[in-house]
Amino acid sequence: MKAISYSRYGGPEVLAFGEVRDPKVGPDAVLVKVRAASVNPVDWKAREGYLDTILEPVFPVVPGWDVSGVVVRPGVAVSEFDVGDEVIGYVREDFLSRGTFAEYVAAPLRALARKPRNLSFEEAAGLPLVGLTACQVLLKVLQVKRGETVLVHAAAGGVGSIAVQLGTHLGARVIGTASESNHDFVRGLGGEPVTYGEGLGERVRGLAPEGVDAVFDTVGGDAMKVSANLLAPEGRLVSIADGDVVNYGGRYYFVRPDAEDLQRLTDLAEQGVVSVHVSETFPLERAADAHLRSQEGRTRGKIVVTVDWETEGV
Repeated sequence: MKAISYSRYGGPEVLAFGEVRDPKVGPDAVLVKVRAASVNPVDWKAREGYLDTILEPVFPVVPGWDVSGVVVRPGVAVSEFDVGDEVIGYVREDFLSRGTFAEYVAAPLRALARKPRNLSFEEAAGLPLVGLTACQVLLKVLQVKRGETVLVHAAAGGVGSIAVQLGTHLGARVIGTASESNHDFVRGLGGEPVTYGEGLGERVRGLAPEGVDAVFDTVGGDAMKVSANLLAPEGRLVSIADGDVVNYGGRYYFVRPDAEDLQRLTDLAEQGVVSVHVSETFPLERAADAHLRSQEGRTRGKIVVTVDWETEGV
C-alpha cells in the first residue's frame, strides 16, 4: 500500500510518500480503509524524536494516530464491526511504526468507535485524539461540575475547541485563551475569550475575581505558570503539554485509547454537542506540508490529511 513514512528522526524532509508493507490484521483488530487522518502536534514531535524516551520507533515509521474510514476486513475474533462500517479511531500503540497516514491501517478494537453520521470523514478524522483528550481530562481528571469556572488554554485549537464545547455542555463557565482574531470563534463554541500573552492573569481575574476552579493547560510554559496563581481554593490544574505542571501542584496527563469514551464522543457529535472545525486539508502525498502547518502553532481547529478513496491496495 501507499503511505507516508520516515526512516530516521528529523524535520518534515524525512517524510517520504511511497510503498510500505501491507498491514496484518490481528484477531482483535479490523482493517480500515483510510478516508482521512488528522494532524496533531504529537505527530511532528514524534517525528523529531521528542517521544523517544517513551515510545520505541520501529523504522520505517508511518505517522498519525487519528483516522476515519471504512472497515474492509474484521479480525477473526471480531463481532463488533462488519465490512462497510464507517469508523473513527485513535490508533496508538506502545511503539511508533504503524500509523494512519496510509491507505490502510489495522486498528485494534480498543481504539475504534462508530463514525458520527452527521460528520464528514474529514471532520470525523479530527475528533478522536483531541476529543478523547478533552473528555478524559474534563470528566476523569479535573472532574468538572456544573457551575464551576474552567480556564482552557488555546481554546481555538484542536483540543481547546472541543474542551470549550464539552465544558459548556457540562454546565461549566468556560474562559478560553485565544488570539483576538479567534475570539468570535471561541464565543461561537460557548466560551468567554481572553487574549493570551502579557497581562493574562489580570484579564482572567477581571472575569473571575475569585479565581477559577479548574485549568486545562494545552500549551505549557508561561501560560501554565500564570494559571497556577489563578486557581481558587481547592482549584485543580492539569497540563497535557508540560511535565513541569507537577511543580505547581498540578497533574500531567497523556491521552489513552478508550473505545467507550470514543463512542461517547460519537454520540455527543450526533447530538450536536461537539463539532470539529477543519481549517485545512492536504492530500496524503503532501503530509509534509500538513506537518509544517501544524508546527506553525496557529491552527484554528484541525488540519486533516485525505486519502484517495479510489486507490486500490490491500
